[in-house]
Amino acid sequence: MQEMSQNSMLDIAYDLMSKKKKPVDFYKLYEEVSEIKGFNSEDASEHQSLFYTNITLDGRFITVGENQWDLRSRHKFENVHIDMNDIYNDDETEEADAIEETEEDSEEEEVASEEDEY
Repeated sequence: MQEMSQNSMLDIAYDLMSKKKKPVDFYKLYEEVSEIKGFNSEDASEHQSLFYTNITLDGRFITVGENQWDLRSRHKFENVHIDMNDIYNDDETEEADAIEETEEDSEEEEVASEEDEY
C-alpha cells in the first residue's frame, strides 16, 4: 500500500478499477483513492475537484451515467465514441432554429405594427 500511495490519483484509480468488474460510483472511487494516498479529510476535500477534472480528461476512463465511472477498455468503441460532427451539427441546428425564430418574431411584429397603422 505504501508503494501505491506514491502513484498519481489517476493511476491509483486505474489500478483499483482494473480489479473491479463493473462501473464504480465516483465518490466511492475517490474515497478509496484518498485512503490509499493517505489524505486526511481536509486534503481529501481539497483534492476532490482536481481528481474529478482529471478523470474526465483522462482517456482511460469514461462516465457511464449516474456518476458511475468505468474503464474505457471495457466498452466497445461505438458505445463510447462521441462523434464531434454530431455535436457541431446539433449546435448549428440550434443556432439556425434560434435565428429562424427571431426572424419570425420580427415579421410578426412588422405585420402587427402595419395593422395598427390602418
